[in-house]
Amino acid sequence: MARATGKSEAVYERLKGDIESLRLRPGAKLSEVQLGEELGASRTPVREAIRRLAREGLVDFVPGEVARVAAISLGGVRALFEFRMLLEPRAAASVATAGSADERVLAPFRELLERLEVFDESFRALDSAAQAGSYQEFYDITEAFDQAVIAACRNPYLARTIRDLRSQTVRLRHLSHSGPRRMLTSLEEHRAMLKAVTHGDAQAAEAACRHHLAQTLQALIDSLTSQDLTLGTDVSLDVAG
Repeated sequence: MARATGKSEAVYERLKGDIESLRLRPGAKLSEVQLGEELGASRTPVREAIRRLAREGLVDFVPGEVARVAAISLGGVRALFEFRMLLEPRAAASVATAGSADERVLAPFRELLERLEVFDESFRALDSAAQAGSYQEFYDITEAFDQAVIAACRNPYLARTIRDLRSQTVRLRHLSHSGPRRMLTSLEEHRAMLKAVTHGDAQAAEAACRHHLAQTLQALIDSLTSQDLTLGTDVSLDVAG
């Protein structure tokens, strides 16, 4: 049982990573048989992983039918960001307020601000081809910021709700950063959020977070209207990577 559980976890992590990174495109079919062959797993751990991803909203699963990677729609994106607008600015303000009373809360945000400044300097020195290959480093910084806000938020219900949305928001990140210009704009937005938090300025942190979400939503709308992400295609994984 432990071995099966471990295999299911491995399949889950692989599929989740491929969905979040858009290696598995929205609408892609997830055949249990084909995935089992490509990932070296029986149908049971594959089925368990697919059902778990369905509970997280990353897979559309109907018993008796082939599961598909959940589509990304304009309506769904707008609804998600409307909800995020209610949550994340308040969480950022909560962290800034907590930091003004306890310097230890601010330590990870100061470290992230330093990382961001170093990345910014190195990124701007690269040519466009090299810039495209360095996006992951920026994603790592923004993910660390989001996780730091969740960890430092003083309202456990607010933090838990934001955490539960992470799978959806991570997948959209790759669409919102559609080019170096938008990524640099996002970098400036994260700099503003980090500075507000590290200064203990709750009002500025809330405003900066709200501005970032609004700009990200517009970038997503632009990206979604320029490409079709709803057509289903058969899944093909490169298991050697």
